[in-house]
Amino acid sequence: MTGAGPLGPWLRRYQARPAAAVRLVCFPHAGGGAGSYRPWDTLLPSSVELVAVQYPGREDRFAEPPVAEMDELAGQVAGALRRVLDRPYLVFGHSMGSAIAYETVQRLRRLGVAEPDALIVSGRPAPGEVTGGEVHLRDDTGLCDELTRLGGTPAEVLADPQLRRAVLRYVRSDYRLIETYRPAPAPPLSCPVSVLRGGDDPELSAAQAAGWSRVTTGSLDVHTFPGDHFYLVPQRQAVVRTVLGTLDPALTRTGGSWAGIP
Repeated sequence: MTGAGPLGPWLRRYQARPAAAVRLVCFPHAGGGAGSYRPWDTLLPSSVELVAVQYPGREDRFAEPPVAEMDELAGQVAGALRRVLDRPYLVFGHSMGSAIAYETVQRLRRLGVAEPDALIVSGRPAPGEVTGGEVHLRDDTGLCDELTRLGGTPAEVLADPQLRRAVLRYVRSDYRLIETYRPAPAPPLSCPVSVLRGGDDPELSAAQAAGWSRVTTGSLDVHTFPGDHFYLVPQRQAVVRTVLGTLDPALTRTGGSWAGIP
């Protein structure tokens, strides 16, 4: 199944797996959409169903205004997810998606939903360790320079005036959201937290990755991959294997290897 379908505007499920034992909920980075996780779907075993969050203002929600504040965004996503979390689940977020994933889990807990089996974050320090930022205040050239620095945005998109204008509209809003985000005090989670990072990522050092221990009373582990901020694109198979490794291997292991991954 593709598109919004019965999951509503906030969630995308590219392949329904009714018998799946676990749901994997994925949150995109600033400027990203649910489609960035579509390639993951073919790497997952039948026991894991992928659900990707779709922020407004991009892809099939392009005509909608982006959400400007974290409270509203996380609240809307939590309300949508609450209706589909009828089995154990994992949460994964990259970069800005890490902060939104954390805030969404906190809101789900306040709604009486059990915590995920694991919170898996990538490419961003823990909430409260990054405050402020001025990227969203830059002109279009400055914003493009930041996207080029981090990678992940095709050069041909930034070179085309119409495409660039369209992309920068929601990218600027995303940067405003994450740069003005100030986490409210909240009790620590109890679920395990895994932190993924690129070894050359300027946005997350190994020391900063360890700071995620402050958001949970559960265990913390850190995984470093070759690459920069968008290491998870060339390292997709290794990343998905690591994400699946947070589960009970009995749920996902087939014939001695992760399904679809050598």
